[in-house]
Amino acid sequence: MLNIKGISKTFYPGTINEKTALSNLSLEVKDGDFITIIGSNGAGKSTILKTILGILPHSKGRISWAQNVRTAYFDQKNEQLNPHNTVIDEIHNRYPAMTDLQIRSVLGSVLLSGESVFKPVGVISGGEKTKLSFALMMLRRANVLILDEPTNHLDISTKEVLEDALSEYTGTIIFVSHDRYLLNKIATRIVCI
Repeated sequence: MLNIKGISKTFYPGTINEKTALSNLSLEVKDGDFITIIGSNGAGKSTILKTILGILPHSKGRISWAQNVRTAYFDQKNEQLNPHNTVIDEIHNRYPAMTDLQIRSVLGSVLLSGESVFKPVGVISGGEKTKLSFALMMLRRANVLILDEPTNHLDISTKEVLEDALSEYTGTIIFVSHDRYLLNKIATRIVCI
């Protein structure tokens, strides 16, 4: 699914603030792998995800995706969400052919319901933003999930729903997490940074 050969990423190259976040990283990801990336805070875990997705450019090396790969990315900061949209409009703006009933059904599947679907994204809780992001990911029908700290801001019951859904997922997952239970439940390989 993905072949990474010797990638490096340096921030602020040639300045006194130069920082190497990745150095000569190589990794092969096969169909059906559930790979978790672990390491201390600031080690470059999120940078790896953003680099393989092309959100951040890499300084050297090669990143090759297989044909027919469709990724869905969960950003732990939920920066892809528009804080001025209502929850329901966040989905409707991306999928205009969906009816309100269809959208509410998708939101209900991630435990967002009632009046909360009419609140602006900017005022909902971190957990509700996470749930909305997962609803959007479900609609992409991706065969590779890229998840950056997916269980942050979730209550215990929502974590359990997410863990069960991920363990039943038939595609490939590359994720960063400090959640030991999630790691033990779904990871097939661990990459330590």
